[in-house]
Amino acid sequence: MPIRPELRQHYPRDWPEISRRVRFERAGGRCEGCGRPHGVWLRCLPDGRWLDAGVWRDGRGRPARWPDLEDWTRLRLTRVVLAAAHLDHDPANNRARNLRCLCQRCHLRHDRPHHLAQRRITYRLRLALGDLFLGPYLRHRLPSGDGRAGRRPVSAAT
Repeated sequence: MPIRPELRQHYPRDWPEISRRVRFERAGGRCEGCGRPHGVWLRCLPDGRWLDAGVWRDGRGRPARWPDLEDWTRLRLTRVVLAAAHLDHDPANNRARNLRCLCQRCHLRHDRPHHLAQRRITYRLRLALGDLFLGPYLRHRLPSGDGRAGRRPVSAAT
């Protein structure tokens, strides 16, 4: 997974080599959370079940029940890409016990509390900027001709 340019300074120069060792030498090219193999297209269900060589597995890689007809309608193909994840969310901490090889799904599940906190900060900043420049934030959607639906300056006459 590419590193955003503004965060590249926090990673060591040999990060690609460290990541490769974690993903392919230590983990053997499989997710350490659920066991999905790298680079393979898999049939997946929204509840986390996936098909592995004729066996349906749950989100942790254990054998699971076969999907019923309703589940089959939500089946999708997903390509698995492994990434080296920092368990403590600190890119400078590259000790082996702090790095884990995770697929996209497991990585997103691991980072969920961090993403929720960041989302809350982003929303609060947007509200503060809206209050500062456009007046109080209106929670209901208002039609406006200038493309700023949902917000109106306090001084605007309607």
